[in-house]
Amino acid sequence: MKAVTTTQVSKAGTNGHPVASEALPAAVRPAIPVGAASDLLIVDCDIHFTPDPKAIERRLPQPWRSRWESGSRGAGGSGYWNPNGVIRRDTRLPDGRYIDTDPHAMAEHHLDRNGITYGMLNLASFTFAVTPESDWGAAIASATNDTIIEDWLPVDPRYRVSMLVSPVDPVLAAKEIRRVGRTPGVVQVLMPSATPMALGRRFFDPIYEAASELGLPVAVHPGFEGVGVSLQATAVGQPGSYLEWHTSLSGTFQAHLVSLLAEGTFQRHPDLKFVLVEGGVAWLPTLLWRLDKNWRALRMTAPWLDRPPSEIAADHVRLTTQPIEESPNPDHVRQIMRMFPAERMAMFSSDFPHWDGDTPDFTAASFPPEVRRQVMGLTACDLYHLDPMVTVRAPVPAPVSITGKPASAVSTDAPRGGYE
Repeated sequence: MKAVTTTQVSKAGTNGHPVASEALPAAVRPAIPVGAASDLLIVDCDIHFTPDPKAIERRLPQPWRSRWESGSRGAGGSGYWNPNGVIRRDTRLPDGRYIDTDPHAMAEHHLDRNGITYGMLNLASFTFAVTPESDWGAAIASATNDTIIEDWLPVDPRYRVSMLVSPVDPVLAAKEIRRVGRTPGVVQVLMPSATPMALGRRFFDPIYEAASELGLPVAVHPGFEGVGVSLQATAVGQPGSYLEWHTSLSGTFQAHLVSLLAEGTFQRHPDLKFVLVEGGVAWLPTLLWRLDKNWRALRMTAPWLDRPPSEIAADHVRLTTQPIEESPNPDHVRQIMRMFPAERMAMFSSDFPHWDGDTPDFTAASFPPEVRRQVMGLTACDLYHLDPMVTVRAPVPAPVSITGKPASAVSTDAPRGGYE
């Protein structure tokens, strides 16, 4: 594996990859132990990719295909401006392609270079999942899932994928889960955290029932808060900038987690596992302390809870690490990671190729040494039924066209960017 070197760190942002602006002064830049993840099995639980829109179009039946051809993709974006751009500028290849648009380039430039044994492919943007037009959203979800399974999953044996559903119509979502959820390599159900109500509501039970039936965790990912059916981005209205919006995203995850625990979701679905992707981690112990304390005094309002909510969370909830919280004193972060069962609940994610992604070495160094093996790979292997002793086969060679360029290069109308 290629570890982050001392020279690279001195030229990188605190997350270990090159940035356009100058690096932080040495006095405030956390030290990254070289090779902190070098001897660990690594499972990356959040890699973003952009499939060819033409490939999705071919799989859409009419009348949805004509609508897709017209440029309609879903509910639109938040409208906030990120001066860095969502996609890292250094992921554009010399031939003009972006790494996230080609499965062979992704394997070479991310999995190979970071020593990743398994990588979870999560779609870069799916605004169709928050459109109020539920049949339109469900049609795009189906065509996109087929594209992922047929065009991306077979390319490299290290790939695993999250199938997509829209939570707007849970019955249609459950139908899609049962349609493709048994496909080898599909190991998770993914939907946006931007929803019209808290995720513990029984409205979403058809999704949880179908996922539990197939043994698939359900994951939520941010990015569409304030768009489509999600109404407003925070409990106090719309943020005034991307800085405010992006910083506040963890509040959505906290509200969803309290709802899932307090409303008895895991009592109704005892086999369900729930993954909070890209919502941060350090807020978890204090939230669970507060919830446990209130439950002891107010347990009559949730009589289905027969033990502290923190214990239920440890059994059923997982969080991916990116964006890992950063402190001028890295020991502060490691202390927080000892305040909850991180070895059971936290799973590494890079968020590659997004602007604020984290490298394996940087993330590993944020956790106490005694839990790094679990956080960086073993917990994900257990959740997704992955073989931690696997010997990965060689990836499928990239097809080459008569022009000499990779035949899998994405078409020029692929949207650039993402959702966070």
